[in-house]
Amino acid sequence: MSELNEIERVVRTRLRALRNTLGFSLDELAARTNLSPSTISRIETGKRTISLDVLLPLAAALHVDLDALLDVRNDDDVVIRPIPDSSGERTTWMLSRPTGRTIALKMRLEPTRKTLEQRVHPGHDWFFVIEGRVRLSLGDREVTVEAGEAAEFSTMTPHALSAMDGAAELIMIFDRDGEHAHLHEDTRRSPTR
Repeated sequence: MSELNEIERVVRTRLRALRNTLGFSLDELAARTNLSPSTISRIETGKRTISLDVLLPLAAALHVDLDALLDVRNDDDVVIRPIPDSSGERTTWMLSRPTGRTIALKMRLEPTRKTLEQRVHPGHDWFFVIEGRVRLSLGDREVTVEAGEAAEFSTMTPHALSAMDGAAELIMIFDRDGEHAHLHEDTRRSPTR
């Protein structure tokens, strides 16, 4: 189906749905638009070409602007299709758009024997463990966060995350300061990126 045919199909469906939602019969909508009931019926059923001379009065009578009627964006403005990005013992999937104020990501941590360097940055971090166990190092404290549990902490406290007893997966949410510290620092340190 061509793009123009798809747009017309969507517009026809929206026109009929709006008319039914507002409770207008073909005759009532015709009276509001100075179009004949048969013209409106033929537009809705695809037996008449949609043109601006009929679309403008229909949109006005149905209390909707043309942008709303003609909007045929696909779901790319809603659906995010994460791509894995690996760096050492860590793989991340961005779950939010890069333009937002907060960042959401899925992270998979592989176990490591090395001691992770604790970092400090402005902001606040939150994470939820989906699978496995995570060691949250907070200054001198070691906190174990199990699957199904969440942790929230000030990032001005030195901190690091590591997997315990096998791989762990978690969802993290942080602000722009956290993005810089968690993602861009890894990029500069990692030769694999």
